[in-house]
Amino acid sequence: MSDLQPALIPSATPATWLGVMGGGQLGRMFVHAAQAMGYKVAVLEPVDESPAAHAADRHLVARYDDAGALQELAVQCAAVTTEFENVPAASLDLLAQHASVSPSAACVSVAQDRMVEKRFFIDCAARSGVLPAPHQLIAADSDIDTVSDGLLPGILKTVRLGYDGKGQARVTTIAELRTAFAGMNGVPCVLEKMLPLAYEVSVLAARGHDGKSVVYPIAENVHRDGILFTTTVPGPNVSADCAMRAHDAALAIIDHLGYVGVLCIEFFILDDGSLVVNEMAPRPHNSGHYTIDACITSQFAQQVRAMAGLTLGDVRQHSPAVMLNLLGDLWFDVATGERIEPAWDRVLALPGASLHLYGKDDPRPSRKMGHVTFVAATLDHAQASLQAACAILRIAR
Repeated sequence: MSDLQPALIPSATPATWLGVMGGGQLGRMFVHAAQAMGYKVAVLEPVDESPAAHAADRHLVARYDDAGALQELAVQCAAVTTEFENVPAASLDLLAQHASVSPSAACVSVAQDRMVEKRFFIDCAARSGVLPAPHQLIAADSDIDTVSDGLLPGILKTVRLGYDGKGQARVTTIAELRTAFAGMNGVPCVLEKMLPLAYEVSVLAARGHDGKSVVYPIAENVHRDGILFTTTVPGPNVSADCAMRAHDAALAIIDHLGYVGVLCIEFFILDDGSLVVNEMAPRPHNSGHYTIDACITSQFAQQVRAMAGLTLGDVRQHSPAVMLNLLGDLWFDVATGERIEPAWDRVLALPGASLHLYGKDDPRPSRKMGHVTFVAATLDHAQASLQAACAILRIAR
């Protein structure tokens, strides 16, 4: 289909339907944003009970590659998106025969394979001004024999399907690399050199069918055990120069990709101030949840606008914000292991607190159950509320 399309104006009779592949929390927040704008939403998700399906107007219970269900989704919905990058690209291509699909299968495919993604970053480096970390494909034991000392210490990552620290291992020697690769069950991996990291940022950008793009304020992220812990905007360590370079790089990347929708790009900022592009997510992102409470247009409303062919929304941030991820560990007493309910009443009593729980009834360690965002007139005030929430929830700072 052409990049240009007539805007899908929300209508009650007949209803204007949008579709989303995937039933997770990102899909749930997309559904809420779309419904607030007057659309009805159909979700295709194989699990009977899921966060997005609970909120959607229709739930197609089927595999992501079920031809019949994909046909139903495409016939009902004028536009379809995805809430996670591991949806089969072939399914998006099938949907695109009957509906507008954004992001496209081609764009999603780039983010599904770390080596393809890195080649893409290298290909557009002349425009973006950034490169990925030095790396090497490890597809067989023999590839390890060619690894140079300069790539160690490094991080071994599976080429496909890894997220939130899964499918990754830090290695400092060739022997550790061999052990880690064997532990990945022989699937293709990429070895990335560990760099002198000062901090990490993510850049949330969006591009419409008309080729116009916007970039949200640069977010500074802290991870624990490979999972996002906090996002702070404006980032306390992000200089104006760094923010501009990351902003310009994101615009170059999203344009070079020919992308439509919300795209999150993660960068490493090194000790010397240089930028290294890490990876991208072809969808709204955990680090962009602060936009719900702190920006004129949330990342989810922006996704709706982009896929529906509407003018992109204002990305201005009206308040400093800090977002805290809420993992399933909080639902268990550290000493006894017994199930407890976190003191949400005390958290909500804190200044500027907005609680977002994802409707998951099975808390497990490291599982994302929700987030809380603190907005305030100053970043110091927002961070004070974060500190108080961590004390209430027994989260070490």
